[in-house]
Amino acid sequence: MEIFRVREIGIEELKESWFKGFPMRTIGSKRIRLLLLAALAAALATAGAVVWWQQQQKVDISNVVMNAGGATFPAPQVIAWVEQFRKERGTVINYRAIGSGAGQAQFFDGTLDFACSDPPLKTSDWEKYRGKVLQIPWLMGAVVITYNIPEIGNHSLKLTPEIVARIYKGEIAYWDDPSIKSLNPEIADKLPHKEIIAVYRSDSSGTTEVFTTFLNKAAPDIWPKQLVGKVVDWPAAKLGRAVGGPGNAGVMQAVRANPYSIGYVEWNYAIEQKTPMAAIRNAAGKFVLPSNEGIAAAAAGAKLPSSPLDNFDGVTAAVVYAPGENAYPISSFTFIILWSSYEDKLKAIALSEFLTWVANEGYRNVVPGYAAPPENVRQLLLEAARILKGG
Repeated sequence: MEIFRVREIGIEELKESWFKGFPMRTIGSKRIRLLLLAALAAALATAGAVVWWQQQQKVDISNVVMNAGGATFPAPQVIAWVEQFRKERGTVINYRAIGSGAGQAQFFDGTLDFACSDPPLKTSDWEKYRGKVLQIPWLMGAVVITYNIPEIGNHSLKLTPEIVARIYKGEIAYWDDPSIKSLNPEIADKLPHKEIIAVYRSDSSGTTEVFTTFLNKAAPDIWPKQLVGKVVDWPAAKLGRAVGGPGNAGVMQAVRANPYSIGYVEWNYAIEQKTPMAAIRNAAGKFVLPSNEGIAAAAAGAKLPSSPLDNFDGVTAAVVYAPGENAYPISSFTFIILWSSYEDKLKAIALSEFLTWVANEGYRNVVPGYAAPPENVRQLLLEAARILKGG
C-alpha cells in the first residue's frame, strides 16, 4: 500500500533533492543557482528552520493491530473513524468504551496503545511523563440532561444549573418543586408530585468530570469543588434517591427503566435513543439546547497550547460554562492520549497515518451529536503525526 510519510532531513540532503528536480542546463548558471538557494532559504525561514520533507514510501500497515479504549463520550465517533480507516488502510484498531479513568490507567500500564479521555491529563501526570506523551483535544461534544417524566413526554424542560445541582445534592426531591414549575409555566400543571431519581455514572468517567465541573462552575455555592471529578460521592445517593449506571449507555438505560428519573449523557446517546433533553441556562442567562453552533461558541474563547506535548490541564474548565450568548454550557473537548515514541515502528507509522487521516478526512463525516474542533486542533493532530517515532 502506498502512503505518505514525513521525515526530518538535513540541509545538504534537501539542497540535493531541491536541485535534482531541475535540468542541469537550467541550473548551470551560478546566478540561477543562487536564486534557487535564496528561494530555498525563504522556504526554510517560513518553516521556522525546521524542515519536514514529504516523500513517498511504500509501507504496508494493513496487518497492524492496535488496542485502544477509554471514554464512552466519543465512542460512537471513534468507532466510526476506526472502521472507516480499517476499510481504507487495513489497520485494525480495537476500541473499548471503558470510561476515561480506566482508559488512562490501562494506557499507562501498557495495555492500550492509545487512550481517549474527556478531560486531559492532570498536571501531575503530565509532569511525570513530560516529553513522552502526546494529547490532542480532537473532538467536541456536549453533555445533555435527559429525563423520564411520562406526564410531559418529550417536552423540553427548562432547567438552571442551580436546580440541577440541588437535584443531585438531594435538596430538590419532587418534580413539582416550585422552582421547576416557575421555569416551565406551560406544563406546570402536568409536573407530578413524584420523587426524582438522580442517575449517575457508576464508573470512573470523564463525562462525570465534565458534568460536575459545570455544576461547580455555574453553582459553586451549591456544588463545591470536592464534588468534582471522575468519581463522585453523590449526596442524593446517600439519601436513597439516586442510582448508578456504567457508561453513557448504562445511564441512558437506567433513565429509560426508571420513571421520574433524570440523568446526564453525551448528546449522541440522547439523539440515538430519541429521549427528551433539557434547555439549560448558560452563562449569558439564555436557555439553550445542545447544537453544533452552541458547542463552537463555547470553544471560541478557549486558549489551547500550541503543541501536543504541552500541558492541557484546565482546558475543560475553560470550555464548560463559557461566556457567550449562544454557548451551550456543558460543552467539552475530548482527548486522544498517546506516546510520542513506540517500540513497534509499524505501529508508530499506522498511528501517524491515522492521526493524519482524521485531520484530513475524518472531520468530513462527523457522527450526529459531535462537532469538529477548531482548525488549530487539526494542526495539533498533524503536528502529533510528525512527532511520532517508532523503532
